[in-house]
Amino acid sequence: MKRISISPPVAALILAVVLFLLSGLLPNGYGSDLAVAKAQAINILRLAVFLGVIAAGQTLIIISGSEGIDLSAGSVVTLTAILTYVIVNGADERVLPALLVSLAVGALIGLLNGVGITFLKISPFVMTLGMSGVVTGAIIIANHGNVSGKVAPIMTRLIARPLSPSFPIPNALIIWLIFGFLMWLLFERTTFGKNLFAIGVNRVTAKLSGVNVTGMNLAAYSLAGALAGFGGFLVVGNTGVVMIQLGQPFLFPSIAAVAVGGTLLSGGKGSYWGTMAGAIVLTLITSLLTTMQMPDSVRRMVLGGTLLILISIYGRQRALRQ
Repeated sequence: MKRISISPPVAALILAVVLFLLSGLLPNGYGSDLAVAKAQAINILRLAVFLGVIAAGQTLIIISGSEGIDLSAGSVVTLTAILTYVIVNGADERVLPALLVSLAVGALIGLLNGVGITFLKISPFVMTLGMSGVVTGAIIIANHGNVSGKVAPIMTRLIARPLSPSFPIPNALIIWLIFGFLMWLLFERTTFGKNLFAIGVNRVTAKLSGVNVTGMNLAAYSLAGALAGFGGFLVVGNTGVVMIQLGQPFLFPSIAAVAVGGTLLSGGKGSYWGTMAGAIVLTLITSLLTTMQMPDSVRRMVLGGTLLILISIYGRQRALRQ
């Protein structure tokens, strides 16, 4: 008898639908009011955007294999959000320079991670964790807890607001869809993407096949840092404020979203569509727990438990196929 196998991204989306339907049955849920349900669904998708963009860098690193992970992503988000806030200072004409600075700073930090991991042979876990501490310390020293600035009106319109009153889809969601398509092109239609999967499967074989493994590793960490910088730019554009721990709540969920979306933590297999689905699932779970008025400790336990269960299911599916 042939076994039915559901791909992780599809499984994550099915789980998201089930969770959303369950949220409507709660005392504080949307009930039978379709208008409220629609508004809540759109808001959940809008909140998932920022986690999804930050998780894009984790997807790159994890697919590249060799126990890759980026624990500095949360600090990079905070730093680039602060830089954007200070550089823009309410002026529309400064938005593009602030975006370029955010991308460049994120890429530089990612490159430093890559250099430490590739040439100094430091474990990715240790290197990125240490870099997170360095970046956080630099933020505290530079700002002394005080940040002066302001987001520009155009950032609020393009990130936090809908396209128009008659088309209530948030612009952030449209940005995410375009971003997702570009990530798909990167993974599936470029030499970089093919080489990334190749080094994730087996770096020795990839090197013998002519892949520049060192260059790919440096590029992967640099691009991951740039994507975290882009995430910081979007987050501050949505919130309109910054704080010293702005990016830290995204760190664990950004890794979990990749795993929930079906990307192998050992590298070599995965997709950004799966990461997007994972981001939606985690945002839904957080929303569900918030509706149930659960404390933060319980939310963390549920998120961790969900991650372990889904990874176990995906692992069993792979074993059955083999």
